[in-house]
Amino acid sequence: MQSGNAFTTPFGRRSLSLGMLATQAQASDVDPQASVDKWKLFRSLCEARALIGISDRALVVLNALLTFYPQNALSEAGGLVVFPSNVQLSLRAHGMAPATLRRHLSALVETGLIFRKDSPNGKRYARKARTAGAG
Repeated sequence: MQSGNAFTTPFGRRSLSLGMLATQAQASDVDPQASVDKWKLFRSLCEARALIGISDRALVVLNALLTFYPQNALSEAGGLVVFPSNVQLSLRAHGMAPATLRRHLSALVETGLIFRKDSPNGKRYARKARTAGAG
């Protein structure tokens, strides 16, 4: 059993599947210096969506999430965190209804394409990095 890594459950108080746990463990082992072009990755995911088992509407949501990430290269050094509001995410997902948006976010989490971290009360939050000079 690993210690020191807190694996999160997906939003909506669902149980954590073994597949999600394995995906989170693999993500924690990624080389921090590795990077990939987000649009090349997205195109590859679109081509392989039948193999992955993800719908085209879920890919629309993923595309919208990627537009919130400021750099073209996805890397651990860049933070890999976006936290748009549901309203802004819906607008970039071509006006997708809130319930539909939540369903497709859930599908992205279940396939391991994204992780969602919520606070204990179920609300999203941004974690600020602690700097050495902060007091």
